[in-house]
Amino acid sequence: METSKFDIADYLDSNEMIAEYLNAVLEEGDDNEIVTALGHVAKAIGMTKIAEETGMSRPSLYKALSEGAKPQFSTIMKVLKAVGGQIHINPLTS
Repeated sequence: METSKFDIADYLDSNEMIAEYLNAVLEEGDDNEIVTALGHVAKAIGMTKIAEETGMSRPSLYKALSEGAKPQFSTIMKVLKAVGGQIHINPLTS
């Protein structure tokens, strides 16, 4: 029996799932995990579509959202907007 490699992008099939996934990573992940998660979401939606909406080329987008990449904050914001997300700040409770 052959097994296929797990790909989270296969399960990011609704705005709600995408938002839940990104919120979980934002809450618990480090900056590398957040960039990687954005890459998974962009892949699930379609890199061509995200590239068009951000004004970036597909190769630049792949590079910016690859594991270990350090994209500029403006790139993160463009991609978030293109995937239908936004950053919302809540006060931390101690």
